[in-house]
Amino acid sequence: MILLNQFSTGSMHLFLSNILDLDRELFLKINNSWTNSFLNQVFPWWRDASTWTPLYLFLLLFIFLNFGWKAWPWLLALILTITISDQLSSNLLKNWVARPRPCNDEFLRMQVNLLINRCPVSGSFPSSHAVNHFAAAVFFYQTLKKYLGKWSLLFFLWAATISYGQVYVGVHYPLDILGGAIIGSILGYMTSSIFLRRIGMPPLLTFERN
Repeated sequence: MILLNQFSTGSMHLFLSNILDLDRELFLKINNSWTNSFLNQVFPWWRDASTWTPLYLFLLLFIFLNFGWKAWPWLLALILTITISDQLSSNLLKNWVARPRPCNDEFLRMQVNLLINRCPVSGSFPSSHAVNHFAAAVFFYQTLKKYLGKWSLLFFLWAATISYGQVYVGVHYPLDILGGAIIGSILGYMTSSIFLRRIGMPPLLTFERN
């Protein structure tokens, strides 16, 4: 039994070591090889929160023009979703896992093509960008698909490309993104499901024609 446990522990350690090696190799492919001058300019801008201010303003305008002030519970549920996702990723999971970012890894940082002006000191897993954006994407999709139809799928493209940009600029590994996307998606599904079941979207405003 002891030998079996030792074998199992050794096998698991080897499996995890191989996964992390593949993760580093894929990171170097994305960050060093699958690049071009155009994307080198686009992704540092694309991943920046201020870039998406027009999208957030459009969504708020869309919501309040179509649902009026009764849409406040939707906005509060969205804020709660983002707050939980950010606190979970930034203040709990990152500190617990304590994985160094590639640009801070003593064995890897000399190979990293860092495309932003600093390497964040916080942990690498999970990517808070991925957790937050996928939580928001799932929340948007679940609550707005009835009104936006197939266009609501673009929220996932939005979250995925921003998350990919984190690897491209050199501050996260692919596994950080994958883990963050899964965590954020689960959280977004939970909060949107509770919102739709307990509160629901208000009725659309009707406008009388003269």
